[in-house]
Amino acid sequence: MEEINITSVLTTIALIVIGVLLFELIIFIHEFGHFITAKKSGVKVNEFSLGMGPKLFSFGKGETKYSLRLFPIGGYCAMEGEDEDSPEPRAFNNAKIWKRMIIIIAGAVMNIILGLLLMFVIVVQQESYSTTTVSSFPSTSYSANSGLKAGDVIKEINGYGITTSMDFSYPISTAELKTVKGDTLEVYKEDCCNYLYNMSAKNVQENADSISDRDIDALNKILLEGSRKINSAQDKTTANKIYQEYYVEINSLLGIKNFEIEEITVKDTRQRYTADILVERAGEEVMLSDVQFFTYTTKDDKEPKVSLDFYVEQMDKTVGSVISQTFKQTVSTCKMVYASLGGLLTGKFGFKDLSGPVGIASTVTQVASESLQTGFLDAVNSIIYVMMIITVNLGLFNMLPFPALDGGRFVFLLIEAIRRKPVPRKAEGVVNAIGMALLILLTIVITVSDVFKLVG
Repeated sequence: MEEINITSVLTTIALIVIGVLLFELIIFIHEFGHFITAKKSGVKVNEFSLGMGPKLFSFGKGETKYSLRLFPIGGYCAMEGEDEDSPEPRAFNNAKIWKRMIIIIAGAVMNIILGLLLMFVIVVQQESYSTTTVSSFPSTSYSANSGLKAGDVIKEINGYGITTSMDFSYPISTAELKTVKGDTLEVYKEDCCNYLYNMSAKNVQENADSISDRDIDALNKILLEGSRKINSAQDKTTANKIYQEYYVEINSLLGIKNFEIEEITVKDTRQRYTADILVERAGEEVMLSDVQFFTYTTKDDKEPKVSLDFYVEQMDKTVGSVISQTFKQTVSTCKMVYASLGGLLTGKFGFKDLSGPVGIASTVTQVASESLQTGFLDAVNSIIYVMMIITVNLGLFNMLPFPALDGGRFVFLLIEAIRRKPVPRKAEGVVNAIGMALLILLTIVITVSDVFKLVG
């Protein structure tokens, strides 16, 4: 027992170290983008620092001092003439405007490039890749009862463009929870399928000793076959007839003789996550309205949850598909980040949905712990995936035209290029100072919120 605990502790420590190193890599690559483009542009760099706060050690090489600081929550590339005018010929403020634009945006670009590399590490390990073409449905699928069919190529979900299977996550997780009538044909067919599945699961559990793996395989085939027929029913009478036939067949397969067929209970209303889906079917685009997704609750849930309830076709792994999926899945991540930022502005997400350094660390730890149950490599890959999202997030966030961010500084350079003279340094400094103060305040508030959520 003691050896197992030691192994667990050492594994956890190793994962934490890997997470910290990857996070530091994200910061380093961002600041290195500013650093290398400044050097190549002939701009003087006074200090390149990894980390914030008290200095642990530093050394000088040429005109630049390199520092490592205590807190691994950031870093900076301090250029001569970046925040105030300098008479130094090689100062940032004296460089040509196109060079300054490249230097400012280089950090965010490097983050996106790092995201591509991390995504490649994940993609290249996979044996095949999921497409956006529906192949089949589980026996308890709700979307199969709402118009979605095998062979459909999904193009949009609630207006959100679908390019890769990664794109399913955001629109389905943000689908609208509606109260639907419980007496509709769609809900009735859902219940028929659910009753068959729940009855089967209960009987398998109660008779586990006498049921073979071959019986389980046969049972799954019958469930899928029965569900497909129920989904194709044009009225409740036909659906109920199919339901009763397969109820008897399943019990017969399991060797159960004494049973009563459960009657389908019709409720007044149900809660369902729904979405409008645009699909390509037989070469034509078809809009499916109010497609319902598998909606469920557990005893610990305060509100229903939603689950993807269809399978998609797989794509073979080739050199071309690895490269294609690396780029496409990175783009999908970028889309998700911008959609999430848009959700904050439109009120789809609230303040409670934001996370800072503490929340990110907690998420990384949780994801790694869950993945560790299936193996150390799975845990490492989960950390790499989360870090990929973080670096893309950092790059895109820094591109926003907000004061103190790289995007905000880029806007000032655009204004300078249009006016053919720089914005007064004092005005730019005041705007950036206000922006930085707001960002620091937001970080503090989010961190406090993260701590309360963690304690709770």
